[in-house]
Amino acid sequence: MGNEMYSVEQVAERLGLHVRTVRGYIRTGRLRAVRIGKQYRISRADLDALTGVPGPTTPGAGGAGRPPVEVSSIVQIDGVDRAAADRLGTLVLAAANTAPDPADPLRVQTVHDEERNRMKIVILGGAAATADVLRLVEAVLDGDNGLLAGEVGDA
Repeated sequence: MGNEMYSVEQVAERLGLHVRTVRGYIRTGRLRAVRIGKQYRISRADLDALTGVPGPTTPGAGGAGRPPVEVSSIVQIDGVDRAAADRLGTLVLAAANTAPDPADPLRVQTVHDEERNRMKIVILGGAAATADVLRLVEAVLDGDNGLLAGEVGDA
């Protein structure tokens, strides 16, 4: 039954924690709870979220009954100066922020190593959205668009 509610004491007993620890989790937002009168009640779904137990699969999670897929990619680009890395990073972040599924956002981080003139782009997210960003990076790197050469807007 997914609508079960637990008291702080029950959660503490289930997790083998002190009651004050559970209350601390609630105060800091680590554990969601509803305050009823002077007591907290924790739903089973919120307890499962804290402990990392996967909840019931909803139809459409991952699409058509498939399990959700997360892809991690690291792109390393050599011979990129700081200005070009900033331009490429802005482009990739903009593409990630306009991902088609706001419920499953892409997480992107860019790093530039000035000593080696090397840029790394780390992408975490769904397979299709990650593939779209990788195609964008490939198009920018293969294209004769001047983005990495600093020619855009310099004319």
